[in-house]
Amino acid sequence: SRSGYESASKDFVPADLEVQVPGRAFLITGGNSGIGKVTATEIAKRGGTVHLVCRDPGRAEGAKGEIIRESGNQWPVSVLLPWKQPLPTESRSPAFERLDVTGNIFLHIVDLSDPKRIWKFVENFKQEHKLNVLINNAGCMVNERELTEDGLEKNFATNTLGVYILTTALIPVLEKEHDPRVITVSSGGMLVQKLNTHDLQSERTAFNGTMVYAQNKRQQVVLTERWAQMHPAIHFSSMHPGWADTPAVRLSMPGFHARLGDRLRSAAQGADTVLWLALSSAVTTQPSGLFFQDRKPVPTHLPFAGTSSSPAEEDKLIEILEQLAQRFK
Repeated sequence: SRSGYESASKDFVPADLEVQVPGRAFLITGGNSGIGKVTATEIAKRGGTVHLVCRDPGRAEGAKGEIIRESGNQWPVSVLLPWKQPLPTESRSPAFERLDVTGNIFLHIVDLSDPKRIWKFVENFKQEHKLNVLINNAGCMVNERELTEDGLEKNFATNTLGVYILTTALIPVLEKEHDPRVITVSSGGMLVQKLNTHDLQSERTAFNGTMVYAQNKRQQVVLTERWAQMHPAIHFSSMHPGWADTPAVRLSMPGFHARLGDRLRSAAQGADTVLWLALSSAVTTQPSGLFFQDRKPVPTHLPFAGTSSSPAEEDKLIEILEQLAQRFK
């Protein structure tokens, strides 16, 4: 809650975020609102190159303008790149997408529930850009079971498979750079879930959107731990932003939002640990693969909850995700 943040922040080291990062490139999914937008704005203020990956062109354009105004970045350039899906009407061309660069801000339109589009995006991205920090912030909580055009359950497609493809596809790009990092915005809700590889797309049980989301967030934490073992050159972390007042929470959990009211954290408070993980040199003194809240590593399991998974179960998760990823490549 907000009071939890206010209490924890008394121990923060202000200098950790008093940094400038010109020359470092950050890719933020879901950067058009809430925690992602705050994170993008604060990185832009510090001179970082920001790549916004968003699904909705109209909302993304509006958010980009706000980030420009708040961060002070302003010298627009337009670049045409081959793409299938055009941006809004004024940008349309039969064979190209306009990639707007304003200062150090790039906008990419990608639906993270579409694995084929993620693969295509990464192919284009790695030919044009470098990357130091990937921030997996975008999330999806659909409360009724819904399938994508590819027949994938939408929460799983966005929160788990999309994160898996984007991260693993960008690992070779990250490994080329100094101090590469991957931060995944998970949720404390995952503490009530044990990894379940037998029903990843919610086909065998009654559908509960909140619990499906929590299971996806558990999967993200498991993936972060395994990636840290597999790729020691990159610093991986996952985190819980606390219960923050964001558009996503208002839309997906209206009852929860109404009950907590002003006890919810602000989006800026929710983004604080994301920024700290992305920017602070203190982060690299921590082992890779940990789960953070309020700038401190915290346990990934509650006492006696029985939510730990075996190496075999975790191997199975990666095996299934890799098979699905390759199917859509």
